[in-house]
Amino acid sequence: MPLKSYTKAQLALRNGQDKPEVWVAYKGQIYDVSDSRLWKTGKHYEHWAGQDLTDELPDAPHTDKVFERFELVGVLVD
Repeated sequence: MPLKSYTKAQLALRNGQDKPEVWVAYKGQIYDVSDSRLWKTGKHYEHWAGQDLTDELPDAPHTDKVFERFELVGVLVD
């Protein structure tokens, strides 16, 4: 089954505040981080849920392998 497409505006609503989902995007793919204790409030250190974190990952103390822990829920489109 193909993944559903979401715009940046739709992703922004999954910030842990406006809707119960806590999602982030990385390299065009959207991950559900709702179950992560580190994202419970929609904020993870200086990063906010509901955003594309592609450009921010190089500053993180971990690699993109961290996304393997989370469910892939969609793709980010313009």
